[in-house]
Formats: sequence, structure tokens, C-alpha cells
Amino acid sequence: MINSSDILETIQMIEQENLDIRTITMGISLRDCCGSDIRQVCDKVYDKITRLARDLVPVGEAIERKYGIPIVNKRISVTPISLVAESCDSADYAFIARALDRAAKAVGVNFIGGYSALVHKGYTTGDRRLIDSIPEALATTDLVCSSVNIGSTRAGLNMDAVREMGKVIKKTADLTADRDAIGAAKLVVFCNAVEDNPFMAGAFHGVGEGECVINVGVSGPGVVAHALRAVPDGDFSVVADTVKKTAFKITRVGQLVAYEAASALHVPFGIVDLSLAPTPAVGDSVAYILEEMGLECCGTHGTTAALALLNDAVKKGGIMASSHVGGLSGAFIPVSEDAGMIHAAQVGALSIEKLEAMTAVCSVGLDMIVVPGDTTTATISGVIADEAAIGMVNHKTTAVRIIPAPGKGVGEELDFGGLLGRGPVMPLSKYSCERFIGRGGRIPAPLQSLKN
Repeated sequence: MINSSDILETIQMIEQENLDIRTITMGISLRDCCGSDIRQVCDKVYDKITRLARDLVPVGEAIERKYGIPIVNKRISVTPISLVAESCDSADYAFIARALDRAAKAVGVNFIGGYSALVHKGYTTGDRRLIDSIPEALATTDLVCSSVNIGSTRAGLNMDAVREMGKVIKKTADLTADRDAIGAAKLVVFCNAVEDNPFMAGAFHGVGEGECVINVGVSGPGVVAHALRAVPDGDFSVVADTVKKTAFKITRVGQLVAYEAASALHVPFGIVDLSLAPTPAVGDSVAYILEEMGLECCGTHGTTAALALLNDAVKKGGIMASSHVGGLSGAFIPVSEDAGMIHAAQVGALSIEKLEAMTAVCSVGLDMIVVPGDTTTATISGVIADEAAIGMVNHKTTAVRIIPAPGKGVGEELDFGGLLGRGPVMPLSKYSCERFIGRGGRIPAPLQSLKN
């Protein structure tokens, strides 16, 4: 039974503590859009997306009005395009990217994800064509997001793909240099990618998913930070319990929105993703939560332990609130999208090395990291390899979204605007890993992969 105090508490969370639903994401299968003629495939892709998602934005806006809960983004994810396009007689997959972009604009969503390939164990012809086309696809579209899965715990790491993605990221940044390298901000490299992630830029509709589904991503770092201010002297058991109770409340709001959206759209409800997704807004920061636990600045010693507690407590509280939890579900630590992380990076408290350690215990990985424009492709690949190794060995999803800033060096800044925020250019090691990356082949799956 919901009482008046619950209602007032939720209103306070929304008005004062930045509670929102970060995204309603409609997953759409495009497996029935395959064909040999790429232009016909584009037409089928456009027609199916606009038919199934035509009411997504109006329904989201109606739910916002009904409950007063901000729904920041309405998004679409689709079947990895490398699978959809593989039977096409053309290698120019960027045609399909532009069809996705037109469809996304026609229905009014913020982003569309799924310009993706899964190459954790090897390439098909379609995978190679898609990866080759990513720079042009992201440079000639506005709303399309791309991802490539280059490793998994069961398969190991495809180091040929790791090497290639360093080149793809650098080229994508260069082709969008006039827009602050925005193309690279819409490109994620995964290890252990999940099929039901509602968050961009890594969302795609997995082959094990149904025809169409609604997934919801919640948010609320500001709510958690506010709750911790009420227990300034509590020990870590009190801290964990406070986070769990708060995560429960946030997730219940997300589940309510998910069911409402699914019912109104006549589409099955998929999952609620419990991830704490920050924004550049002051107060809406995962870093501030960690500092509320007692750290002077995010990135100092103790940060990884604090993040481990937070991530675990969020999952425990959220799982009690919904029977269908999925996606990534944890705490995101994107630098440019988190006001506290931006500050920590600017004052030198937060380095790439510390962020890498933190990703071993949080939701995803090195996210929205801006690095000097003259960073070599081998160094970018080395960053991807390190992060993927953490995911592979620890049975978790890790990702890299790294933006080499054309013409900029350490101490300068890229400003993407909106939810993507602004990113200080962070230093990388000056020593080369080119010979290591150049070996190619596959790093074998770890012993932990032998589960059966």
C-alpha cells in the first residue's frame, strides 16, 4: 500500500535529488529484414522501426505527465546490424546506418543503438564490413550508436579485433573532429556484452530476445547521496543498508514506468536496469556518493572499496524491487557525464589507472574518457585490451568508450553538451605497447571459463 509519506518522498526525490528514469528503450528484432538488395533491406528496416516505435515517444511523454516522473530519453535498440546485413550484395553498410538514423528521427527518439558486431571469437564477412564502415556510419548520422564485442570469458579476447578497433576509434574521432569528435562518443568496445542493455551507446537487441520488448534504465545518484547525508557517522553496515533501501525505492519507480510503457505499447516488458547513471548536473554524481562515504575526493585511496560497496548494495536493493532485472545494473563511472568525476580528473585525483582499478568492481568500464588527439592507435588498443581482460577474468561486462580529442592535449577539454557533458583530456602512459598489440591472434579464455 502506497501512503502519503511515500508519495511525498518520491516528489522530493524528483524535485530536489535528480531522480529520473534515464531511458525507456524499445528493443526491436530486425532478423526478418535480411535480403540481398541493400536498398530493400534499408526500406524494410525503416518501415519496421517506424511501425513498431511510432508511439514510443508519445507514450513516454504521457507517463511523464501522469506521474510527474522525468523520463530523460526514449531510445531504440536493434539486432546487431552485422547479422542483418550479412546477406547483402553490397559492402557499404553505412547505407543501413543512415536508414536507422532516418527512422530514429521519424519517431522522435534520442538515440538508436545496434550498429554492432559480435566478434569475440572471430570475424565473419559481415562483421568485417560493419567494422570497416563504422567511422563513415557515425560521421554521417546523428542518432546512431555503435558497439563491438571483442571478447568474453568463454571465448577469450580477439586481439585482431582489439587492434582494429584502435584504428576505428581514431578514424571516427578524426572524421567528426568538427563536432568535438562526437562519433567516438557514440562507439563502445565490449567484453561480455549483454543482450538487454537499455543504455547507449552500447545497446543492441540480442538474438536471444523476442520480437519487440521494453527495457527501462533507472537513475538516481543524487537520491543515494542525499540518503547517505542522513547517516554521516554510520558504519559501513549502515551505509550499505541505506543504499539498499534507496535502490529499492528507485527501482520500484522504474518498474512502475516499465509496466506502464509496456502495457500502453502492447509490447512485453523486458527488464529494469538498476544502474546509477550520473549526469553533469550538480548533485547527480556517483563520485559525490563515494565522497559522502568519507573520501576527500573521488580517486583517492579507498575509492575502489567504496565503489565496491555501492555497486553491491545497489544490486541487492534493486533485485528485491523487481523480478526482472537485467542490462548492466550497477554504478556507472563515465568521466565526462559525472560532475564529481570531472572535478576529480581536473584536480589530478583521478587517473586512467585508478579508473581501471575501479572498473573491476563497478557496472561497466572506462566510459567517456577523453585522451590527447595524438594518442596512437596501438595505445588505444592497449587500453581496450586491459579493460577487456578485467571483464574476461572476472565474468563481468566491461567496456571502453574513449575519445581521442583531435588537436587537443592534456589539460584541455571537449564539451559535448547535454547528457554527454564535458571531458577533460586525461594523460596516458608515454610508453609504447605497439609490439604487444601487433602480435594479433587470440588471448585464450581463462580457466574460469570452464564451468560445465
